[in-house]
Amino acid sequence: MGVFPTKILVAIDGSEEARLATQAATELSRDTGSELHVLYVLPTPAQLIGHHLYPKETQEAVVAEAEGRAREFLEEQSQRIGSEGGKVSETHFRSGEPDKEILRAAEEIEAGTIVVGSRGLGAISRTLLGSVSDSVVRHAHCPVFVVRS
Repeated sequence: MGVFPTKILVAIDGSEEARLATQAATELSRDTGSELHVLYVLPTPAQLIGHHLYPKETQEAVVAEAEGRAREFLEEQSQRIGSEGGKVSETHFRSGEPDKEILRAAEEIEAGTIVVGSRGLGAISRTLLGSVSDSVVRHAHCPVFVVRS
């Protein structure tokens, strides 16, 4: 087993922190020859719609629109990473709780490293809101590279 990972999983969500994480993962992939897996986790339908009492057709349309945009974004990011020298092996689209889906994907592909962005929430906000990156760090089976702006 080498020092460098052979598979890197980077989680993206369109935030500035995720953009920086993608940049770091791209550089790591390029410099180590590791394959890169790019993951986008869409919130669950209940999280997207909230507690609004929309008709079922409206709810389905909102979810379908969000999923379509997420898949387009994932493909755009994959192409951008490739143009910057990263070796994108596969893209992954999930829906659910981001931390759990990141961990599940990492285990499924046997990632050697996970790269995530972090907003750098303060201690109180992190306690009240939770932090995806904190949860990933605590529960991952492999090293986690957390990128902050």
